[in-house]
Amino acid sequence: MTKKLVLVDGNSIAYRAFFALPLLSNDKGIHTNAIYGFTTILTRILEEEKPTHMLVAFDAGKTTFRHKTFTEYKGGRQKTPPELSEQFSFIRELLDVYGISRYELTNYEADDIIGTLSLIAEKEDFEVKVITGDKDLLQLVSPKTTVAITKKGITEVDAFTPEKMDETYGISSNQIIDMKGLMGDKSDNIPGVEGIGEKTALKLLKEFGSVEEVLNSIDQISGKKMKERLEENKETALMSKELATIMRDSPIEISLAETEYKGYDKEKLVALYKELGFKSMLEKLDVEVTESAELQEIHPTVLKEVKEEHLEENVALTVELFDENYHHGDILGFGLVGEKESYYIDRDTALQSEVFVKWLEDESKKKAVFDIKRAAVALKWNHVELRGVDFDLLIAAYLIDPAQSHEDVAAVAKLKGYGGQVQGDEEVYGKGAKRAVPNEESLAEHAVRKAFMIKTLKEPFLKDLEENNQLSLFKDLEMPLALVLGEMEVQGVHMDMNRLEEMGKEIGERLSEYEKNIYALAGEEFNINSPKQLGVILFENLGLPPIKKTKTGYSTSADVLEKLASKHEIVSEILQYRQLGKLQSTYIEGLKKVVYKETNKVHTRFNQTLTQTGRLSSTDPNLQNIPIRLEEGKKIRQAFVPSHEGWMIFAADYSQIELRVLAHIAQDEKLINAFKHDLDIHTQTAMDVFKVERNEVTDNMRRQAKAVNFGIVYGISDYGLSQSLNISRKEAQEFIDRYLESFPGVQAYMDNIIQDAKEAGYVTTLLHRRRYLPELTSRNFNLRSFAERTAMNTPIQGSAADIIKKAMLEVQKRLKEEELEAKLLLQVHDELIFEAPTSEIEKLQKLVPEVMEHAIELSVPLKVDHAYGETWFDAK
Repeated sequence: MTKKLVLVDGNSIAYRAFFALPLLSNDKGIHTNAIYGFTTILTRILEEEKPTHMLVAFDAGKTTFRHKTFTEYKGGRQKTPPELSEQFSFIRELLDVYGISRYELTNYEADDIIGTLSLIAEKEDFEVKVITGDKDLLQLVSPKTTVAITKKGITEVDAFTPEKMDETYGISSNQIIDMKGLMGDKSDNIPGVEGIGEKTALKLLKEFGSVEEVLNSIDQISGKKMKERLEENKETALMSKELATIMRDSPIEISLAETEYKGYDKEKLVALYKELGFKSMLEKLDVEVTESAELQEIHPTVLKEVKEEHLEENVALTVELFDENYHHGDILGFGLVGEKESYYIDRDTALQSEVFVKWLEDESKKKAVFDIKRAAVALKWNHVELRGVDFDLLIAAYLIDPAQSHEDVAAVAKLKGYGGQVQGDEEVYGKGAKRAVPNEESLAEHAVRKAFMIKTLKEPFLKDLEENNQLSLFKDLEMPLALVLGEMEVQGVHMDMNRLEEMGKEIGERLSEYEKNIYALAGEEFNINSPKQLGVILFENLGLPPIKKTKTGYSTSADVLEKLASKHEIVSEILQYRQLGKLQSTYIEGLKKVVYKETNKVHTRFNQTLTQTGRLSSTDPNLQNIPIRLEEGKKIRQAFVPSHEGWMIFAADYSQIELRVLAHIAQDEKLINAFKHDLDIHTQTAMDVFKVERNEVTDNMRRQAKAVNFGIVYGISDYGLSQSLNISRKEAQEFIDRYLESFPGVQAYMDNIIQDAKEAGYVTTLLHRRRYLPELTSRNFNLRSFAERTAMNTPIQGSAADIIKKAMLEVQKRLKEEELEAKLLLQVHDELIFEAPTSEIEKLQKLVPEVMEHAIELSVPLKVDHAYGETWFDAK
């Protein structure tokens, strides 16, 4: 027999693969374990069986002709896990790319397709091999057909021939249906005869041959109970046999000729493996995952004079910086890769060249970069404006998946299968004190390799953005915003150093007072900042109950101390001492260290590509984290002042933006009505939840309502609410339930967003920002619960981030259009901070709220509060 047909039970193998392997997912959060296992089996089949013909059969739906015989057939089966369901479309695509036929038939099962085709093939003198995890298919075993049953895992199989059938069961293959008739099949909900298992069924069949003969011979069977059961279940046994019988003449419309295997499409298979992240499979195809021949050939020309012919349009550009903080990082040089040539230009040659500077500042000369803000700021400090950038690899990679690592070109290249082609910046320059400038040859190669990679990845990333409906988010919001942030960073915020010094002295005096009080209460002096010494004082000398222990002794963490605060006066004193100490070290001393002597300003760096919600954060210094609950923390803002005499600090703050976004997304009528009529949302919530009139709402009711309102925004849990309100988890859950009853739109939103996220694998904001949540299908309850809360709150927080980013762009545009001197300095959470001449304040009071309130139109009005003063503190 020269022709060989391999028939695969698609559903059975996919299930086996799914449960045999841990949950895997690719960089887009799509689960891949079943696809991977299926691929492993396919490649093994092709290597070992070398089929001339091959087909994978799938079940077409939940109902088949067998359900007319027995409506409960396959009843009680657990629903297919969504993590597996999402993989079937990829398995089908995989088969198409492999060139393997696949088939399904309405009203029939995969077994019936396999049974019919195997019989046709036998008549055509084919050798047939069936691959399945289902022993029902053993009824097809014949001298020409072998049935391979997958054992533990996905690669071990038991191959059944007629000889193996006799050896294992002592019956022929056509008696398998009789065995099922007697013993039934729990997995398919075939009832069989109660009390008869495999051992008894085989014994009866060896003696009588078939179900029918067993039923005709009940009198000859020993055992009263057995006789009764067979007598009572005659019809059930016959029906069970019928249900277990594979249809071998099902009306299939695929011929043997159509199952001929002609090989796979390598190009498409490589693309699919890359999409799925199957690196080991790529290696088996002799595809180098981490290499690119084109990149290996880079030999940049080092220019010592720049001419116009060196500079083209559509060039990938890198700006090499020595210091990691680009505000005072010396530029080392520039890497350029065009259509044909690659160049490296050292700093002095570049910045002293009128031709090169003009090219950098030419809007019409399009450039692709990695981190436009970093490059623009570094150049701005050198009095050069970077213009014409139409692609930023960092922002593109961040938008496509904010959870991935994007710290340099090498990290992003790795995501697309180019790992190893470009060294990480730290590999070349070192880190911290070990940072060093490499020789010019190494520097030139590194700069140009990065530029080449930016050029290589531009089109694939633009394609991904387009597929994700994120091109507008990329081009119209994030890219221009990067330049606005750069302007804000270079502008910086002026610091009143005298006021900082005064505050340092004031806090120092307060710390001394707390020290004395703590020593008096402890009865001795000790190092308050030593957890070990503090533990001895609290838990041994003063006898307080230890709540947590660590490897080195007692835990004195903030949460432990807060629980002990009511037990002894010393605890609250220590907590106050710690807060003041942090203010002193982190903010007073910390701010002094980062004030630029040349400008007397702090120049924070805004992180645009860090948070998964799209929110901005800031570093060196972190100006979004100044503790304002403590009066001394608030006062630190007194040191932030305008940079000119006769100017003011102006602040504009979105009011309850996240709750307004929630009202819009959830389309909850009560929430929408409250915001449209400018009602106090927390009072309104308290009225609805506690079923009281407005004048009956107490301060405590409003406080609890506020906690739930913001809990919804940040992903509520009974535990979290119980902690913030100091109530039991049961009470907290009752409170949440009452809230959701009162706001059915919010309940529907929470239910729907989780379901939608499970199906899609991600959630989106109003402007199509994505966050992938593979943990939604985790078997770990805590991981899954966290992902569900994240699915609820990311569209809200992320949309709020979209709005304030859009507002920043619009405000900056208006300030320039109206030729105002006012400068946008900071963005802190929902607040924008400006400095402006006193004469422009009146205009800002109209312009800024107007722009911010119309940044994006929602179903409810956006509201902006504003104030101004001589310092940031006064503007609150």
